[in-house]
Amino acid sequence: MTDRGPGLPSTVRRAVQLTLLATLAALATPALAEAGTTRVRAVVAPVPPFVIETEGQLSGFSIDLWNEVAARLRLETSYQVVPDVTALAAALRTGQADVVVSAVAYTLERDREFDFTYPILNTGLQVMVPDTGQGAGDRPLRAFLGVLFSGSMLYWLTAALVLVLAPAHLIWALERRNPDGIGHGESYFPGIFHALAWTAEAMVGQAQQVPGHRLARLLAILWLFTGVVFVAFFTAQLTSDLTVQQMRGAINGPQDLPGKKVGTIEGSPAAAYLRGAGAQARQFTRPDEMYAALLGGQVDALVWGAPALQYHAAHDGQGKVRMVGPVFKKGDVGYLVQIDSPLRKRISQALLEMREDGAYQRIHEKWFGGE
Repeated sequence: MTDRGPGLPSTVRRAVQLTLLATLAALATPALAEAGTTRVRAVVAPVPPFVIETEGQLSGFSIDLWNEVAARLRLETSYQVVPDVTALAAALRTGQADVVVSAVAYTLERDREFDFTYPILNTGLQVMVPDTGQGAGDRPLRAFLGVLFSGSMLYWLTAALVLVLAPAHLIWALERRNPDGIGHGESYFPGIFHALAWTAEAMVGQAQQVPGHRLARLLAILWLFTGVVFVAFFTAQLTSDLTVQQMRGAINGPQDLPGKKVGTIEGSPAAAYLRGAGAQARQFTRPDEMYAALLGGQVDALVWGAPALQYHAAHDGQGKVRMVGPVFKKGDVGYLVQIDSPLRKRISQALLEMREDGAYQRIHEKWFGGE
């Protein structure tokens, strides 16, 4: 597969398209019949679960769907298998093929050069990472450092600093004329530093000196109570963050990709997404190269079409990789034909009819299960 594009039309819009495409297909059919076009050259690239090649035999969602389309249109199909998506486009561009039967994601660049049929699937991107099998107890130092340098820790330290500054200035102002007071004299420096140190110690219940001024003593009692509450909240938040950090990995969805080394397929919508997301994108021409790079540690994660990644995770990658985060950046995939090819209208008409009579749903459930 590659990746995606616009959403599927509504039921009403689909009915209108069905009528229009039926009319256009009827007008296009005589031209095909006159030219004797009964044999169609299809080009595919193995990307499970869309196209699966086993001992020279082809299967998969895209293949089953196309075979049903071809049967309805009385087309005889000859398949050419190529190694990657780039070769798919080249075969169609040079006239070596009439249709790309692999599921190709809609992009503006592809739409300028080729024609897309009616969509065969609407899906999106997802993130795959290595399954290291490490539990929470296997990475205590990493989890601790992750919390220590987190945004949450910065927030709490900033809050503590703000809380300490205000009472420290009040304590210094009240104690500065007391030779034995906390401020140690009338000068702001170094008196304020002594007051800050006492206020910080009092926050955690470790203050050794009692203020001499009556109002300062009252303030000290209030501050000691405030410190107990603050430390309790801080401890609870720290414990929660540390638990979450231990349970999670470094990458848990698209929000964690910026700055990471992420693999994808060259020219796919996922590649464009990664460039905009601030990730260090590394592009591959074939899925097997991409999967090998993930297991070999050359990249931290993969981003590509969700169905292809999910299929790999459940089969060849089982126990080695895992999916994280939701499906995002949803769009359409479809078949590709040359611009102005009369096949586009006929194929789209057949796909619409299959959605109406339930044939599409039966094939979809075979490969992806029920909704």
